[in-house]
Amino acid sequence: MMNVSLEKLNGLKRKFKGKKIAVVGDLMLDCYFWGRVSRISPEAPVPVIEVDKEFHRFGGAMNVAYNIRTLGGIPYPIGVIGNDNDGKILRRLLKEKGISDKGIVVDKKRPTTAKTRVIADKQHVVRIDKEKTLPVSKQTEKKLLEMLKREIKNIDAVILQDYNKGVLTENLIKEIIKVADKAKKVVSVDPKFNNFFSYKYVTVFKPNLKETEDALGIRINSQSDITRAGEELLKRLGCKYVLLTLSENGIALFEKGKTERRIPTQAQKVADVSGAGDTVISTLTIALTAGADIYDAAYLANYAGGLVCQEVGIVPIELDKLFNAVAEELT
Repeated sequence: MMNVSLEKLNGLKRKFKGKKIAVVGDLMLDCYFWGRVSRISPEAPVPVIEVDKEFHRFGGAMNVAYNIRTLGGIPYPIGVIGNDNDGKILRRLLKEKGISDKGIVVDKKRPTTAKTRVIADKQHVVRIDKEKTLPVSKQTEKKLLEMLKREIKNIDAVILQDYNKGVLTENLIKEIIKVADKAKKVVSVDPKFNNFFSYKYVTVFKPNLKETEDALGIRINSQSDITRAGEELLKRLGCKYVLLTLSENGIALFEKGKTERRIPTQAQKVADVSGAGDTVISTLTIALTAGADIYDAAYLANYAGGLVCQEVGIVPIELDKLFNAVAEELT
């Protein structure tokens, strides 16, 4: 539990508002076809889905930016979309949610990364991915970095949100960290396997258990394994904090020269874990910029992740919902 008064908690909540966070990474569009099955196709032994509704939501790094928005902050997404219909839909969603598109580069040689889910009778039937995962060009790298440099003085923190779709190249990662470090900004990272160890000297490095196992080439089967893995990441990356997410077992927090700390999960009832990691990194980062210490920031982030796990589908965390739930626990 957070060791704070309600007055301090409310003060922290007020400081969330207006924090500007750059989110650099793989911007995605989530597309949904929702319907029912009434027959099998005569053309092949597959179900025919009669679509009742079709809708679109933010995915990938865009979902992180949206979480910043619903937490009262000002997100500044930086990434790449294609010159296609999915890109137009993504821009429309940005306009509807009041999120700037000034940090978005259009690359005519790449499609907008889109994940289309077909759901029938509450069953996930198939997912269709449109993407190109090759590294972006040097020219696109340069444009993305310039986007960040132009705004760095007005930004409170930078989130590097990697899904290995080609935007966060090794060179771009190093240059972004250099720019943010010079400007003394918080840098938090949600990594994937490629370039896992390129995120050196950042503020917070937040992998999950499987990503850590894959990167270190080990299996984590015990509490002592978790401790050794976290300490190894601190040593190899030189970061200020490692926040290792453990799914239903909460979070393990590591800081150089200090004893490992654990934060238990807050989910009462897990309905869907999709997007929970996006919520955790968003809440953690904006809490740090609002003046929370690392434990309280991690606690809030863990609580937020637990709340969104109780919802079906990818939904962002709402500022009032998070702080009201934590306040109720404190009292």
